[in-house]
Amino acid sequence: RKSDKIRSSTIANKPYRVYLAALAKNSQPRAPSIKNDRKALDTIMKKKEKTNVMRLFDKHKIAYTSHFYEADEAVAGREVAAVLGQNPQQVFKTLVTVGKSGGHYVFVVPVTQELNLKKAAEAAGEKKIEMIKEKELLPLTGYVHGGCSPVGMKKLFPTVIDQSSLQQETIMVSGGKIGCQVEVSLRELAKVISYTTADLCGTD
Repeated sequence: RKSDKIRSSTIANKPYRVYLAALAKNSQPRAPSIKNDRKALDTIMKKKEKTNVMRLFDKHKIAYTSHFYEADEAVAGREVAAVLGQNPQQVFKTLVTVGKSGGHYVFVVPVTQELNLKKAAEAAGEKKIEMIKEKELLPLTGYVHGGCSPVGMKKLFPTVIDQSSLQQETIMVSGGKIGCQVEVSLRELAKVISYTTADLCGTD
């Protein structure tokens, strides 16, 4: 059976256990978009090429760890953390915004949280902040949705990292492409980008 095939190769992964439970109830779940079977892992091994982020880290002798997963498209950070067995509070997403002045700002927040635009505006010294359109991301930063990293963008934008990062020894951000993460300490990260920290999530 299809479910037996999935179970044999992905039973350790929570998203697939949820998927199998839904199949057992004869519902119509959406199959997980992350592939984590042996064939996919073999493919990942072949795709472990250095990204611009990793090359930049290597150039500046930054201590980091790379993590890889197989995905066909942008995947929710929570799902990535679950499949890779990571603490979701250590996994951060990179969001690019534009202020009322026309300036662009980068905010790095936990995948478990949502960016509070009012707090973001305050941190940036803007009257108002809003997310840029997805189609603007690639030409502005050089990155696609789901693979946007605060490191190695086309231009250096003011960057703010949520203050919860200060409670973690290391954080994980995109390695610059879908399917790749880099894990790094804030101290090491500060060697390649300039950033500040602030309370960016939660209610006002």
